[in-house]
Amino acid sequence: MSERDCDFDPARLDAFLRTALPDASGSIRIERISGGQSNPTFFVTYDNQRLVVRKQPSGELLPSAHAIDREYRVMRALAKTSVPVPDMVCYCDEREIIGTPFYVMRRLEGQVFHNTALPSVAREQRRPMYRSLAETLAKLHNIDPAAAGLGDYGKIGNYFVRQIARWTKQWELSQTHEDDNIKRLIDWLPDHIPASDTTAIAHGDYRIGNVLFHPDEPRIVGVLDWELSTLGHPLADLAHSCIAWHSEPEEYGGMLGLDLAAEGLPEQAAYEADYYASVGHGLRMTSFHMAFALFRFAVIFEGIAARARAGNASDGDAARTGQLSARFARRAVDVLDRG
Repeated sequence: MSERDCDFDPARLDAFLRTALPDASGSIRIERISGGQSNPTFFVTYDNQRLVVRKQPSGELLPSAHAIDREYRVMRALAKTSVPVPDMVCYCDEREIIGTPFYVMRRLEGQVFHNTALPSVAREQRRPMYRSLAETLAKLHNIDPAAAGLGDYGKIGNYFVRQIARWTKQWELSQTHEDDNIKRLIDWLPDHIPASDTTAIAHGDYRIGNVLFHPDEPRIVGVLDWELSTLGHPLADLAHSCIAWHSEPEEYGGMLGLDLAAEGLPEQAAYEADYYASVGHGLRMTSFHMAFALFRFAVIFEGIAARARAGNASDGDAARTGQLSARFARRAVDVLDRG
């Protein structure tokens, strides 16, 4: 792997892993996983070990961002449940090893699809894949956080109050441009929070690109990228996973504008129905939840733009990707206007 792809000394990681996994044999091979805007991730392979190392980005980070310790904790807890996650190996907070805290997990075999239209998949498999996506999210939301050892993983209640305040603050910290749509959302959202205050384990970034599908079957074998997970409202997760229906193919690989029936893809309502059929809380999503999800997504992309400007983004195309902030803010306002 080139020095450009690896911002740490592989020999230090090798020494650490041989202590953590004394039976590791052969030379270490490291491959950076391309794509993604979150924590730099690497395949690490020995002759008898297939691992994944995930670390924080280098440089100055926003408060509470890139919380890989939380990723490690939640996946370790969920390993005992019906939610499919990779097996955790160890967590290390010593910066002298590879420059930032990191954790190590076993590598799962499967496929990740970043294009929500699933063009490389047979048409007849697309609908069941989205059904698996909905049902897996329902499995997560059906878990009692306390029973899973995650009762203190986040605050209970007032989730949307706290989240709107958090992402408003993140916007103020990251802002690279003026946006009247963001201003409208910041004003509108706090006054329209639904009364339901259900709490569940929330993934925080649940979507087709953050799950691993079986190599040959239309089912999920691993849920990945838990850095934004917390105790939160389940409909925030559901709405976030529905952003694909509110973004165009060139806008982060969305489905807006496609002939869904011709492509074997579900309508958003059908996807939601699969989730509702499997989950136990009995709640239904509204325009508030969808607008909030798109607002939050817009702020996340603004953070990418800010990191690109500072030179700390994990994706070389981050500057262009960060421009999506304004588009998703507009999509959120479109949801409000439709009612």
